[in-house]
Amino acid sequence: MNVADLLSQAREKGLRIATAESCTGGMVAARLTDIAGSSDVFDRGFVTYSNAAKQDMLGVAMTTLDAHGAVSEQVAAEMAAGALRHSAADIAVSITGIAGPGGSGHKPEGRVCFGLARRGADMQVETIDFGALGRDGVRQASTAHALDLLAKAVNRNRA
Repeated sequence: MNVADLLSQAREKGLRIATAESCTGGMVAARLTDIAGSSDVFDRGFVTYSNAAKQDMLGVAMTTLDAHGAVSEQVAAEMAAGALRHSAADIAVSITGIAGPGGSGHKPEGRVCFGLARRGADMQVETIDFGALGRDGVRQASTAHALDLLAKAVNRNRA
């Protein structure tokens, strides 16, 4: 689904969207706002690149960051939940990952965790290992995947 269709379907269902981004640095928000008139669907985006920003802007717990690291499904879940809590959105997607270059044996380049929060629904989280696509490749793949998650969430939501 293209972004214009995603926005159109969300508009038809009266749904608003928020984003919480780390490794993509606002790329999902930028793609959504590339479409004229998106302001009636896109509420806001949080770019929380540092751990301090994740805590301050989204309410991610330091204990979660300490226990699991910023690139984890637990942090992705708290980011998405925080984006819903601090916005007027009905659906929020979060992204936290290692765009590269490099990574570690435990968390390689290309590992990205996603969270999807919907008002009145269970949190969804997933991790995708995109591989060493290079920094831009990982960021582009992550952005595309987040937009796909939003499209699926909009289609699941009842009008």
